[in-house]
Amino acid sequence: MTDSSARFLLRNVVDALPEGGLERKLGEGRPLRVKLGIDPTAPDIHLGHVVVLQKLREFQDAGHEVVLIVGDYTARVGDPSGRSSERPVLSPEAIDRNAETFREQAFTVLEPDRTELRFNGEWLDMSAEDLFRLARTSTVAQILERDDFAKRYAANAPISILELLYPLLQGYDSVAVRADVELGGTDQKFNLLLGRDIQASYGVPQQVAVTMPILPGIDGVKRMSKSEGNYVGVTEAPDEQFGKLMRVPDDVMPVYYDLLLGGGFRPERPAVESKRALARAIVGRFHGDGAAEEAEAHFNRLHVERALPDEIEEAELPAADPIHLPALLRDHFGISTSEARRLLAGGGVRLDGEQLSGGDLDVPAERLAGRVLQVGKRRHKRFRGNGAGPG
Repeated sequence: MTDSSARFLLRNVVDALPEGGLERKLGEGRPLRVKLGIDPTAPDIHLGHVVVLQKLREFQDAGHEVVLIVGDYTARVGDPSGRSSERPVLSPEAIDRNAETFREQAFTVLEPDRTELRFNGEWLDMSAEDLFRLARTSTVAQILERDDFAKRYAANAPISILELLYPLLQGYDSVAVRADVELGGTDQKFNLLLGRDIQASYGVPQQVAVTMPILPGIDGVKRMSKSEGNYVGVTEAPDEQFGKLMRVPDDVMPVYYDLLLGGGFRPERPAVESKRALARAIVGRFHGDGAAEEAEAHFNRLHVERALPDEIEEAELPAADPIHLPALLRDHFGISTSEARRLLAGGGVRLDGEQLSGGDLDVPAERLAGRVLQVGKRRHKRFRGNGAGPG
């Protein structure tokens, strides 16, 4: 493996620890086993996941053995990384459904035929004796060194014994698949390094810990997350992806270009043109160039020809499906239900630029999720999905 290949694989990497470890592994002249674990705590993969999946694909294209671990068992614990409180517990049925969706969506980035797909329930459904042996590999003091645990402990916030076990279980994944390299976000640094110690305890050669930057959401502030509503899903409709990416703040555009497109940001270009180029590239990647062109045309019809404002207030759809549109208009636009019915009948309400009619009273949540309702010429609101639809 040449030095140039190592430099390419380390592009955009925050840490590769121990220092020089990846170069030494590559110098062995054999395919490395490169691991990434993802817990299916939500049903969709978004562009934040793509940052790390893309790096995994780069290792794959360089001839290395890629191991994608779907954490069907660790998801039952809940990764405490970056958390100030316990994660909610998901049902086994929900985790299994999410795991299947994750598997399908991960292959929008990875090459399926060259990916070793594993579920960590294969080895974490272990006996008490085996769990006791794993628990002996680390100390409480060592686990409490984690920044998130340390802060919660100092604040007397609850930390469950199960959460303390999570880094050990993740580390055991690396033992089970004999990982040479493990990838993760910067919030995973502690877990990845602890995995090295656990491998050593089991007599397995230690992995290199490679961390990637965390992609900010389309709000430009918090990390991209479905729970924050600031995400772009890889299987979302082209129009939805394009519209969301056009809302990315100007100051984080270089980060999106670096992490998702491999660079190419031109600071001298108008920000709106950079956003359009980014949106076309992302939609084209997941839906094809034709869909990207159609999504941009849709955006133009909606925002340019109809001159929608750049900033549109967002609101959550009610927990119902279908949604009674006159009630929605009443609650969010300050009009009576009878006035809402009159506006609908008179063509005074539009959905993403499309004129609605008096017959549009009970509307599927899926049709409203992520779209802009317009009442008259100057009142607009974009609605986030409520879980009934895909938004």
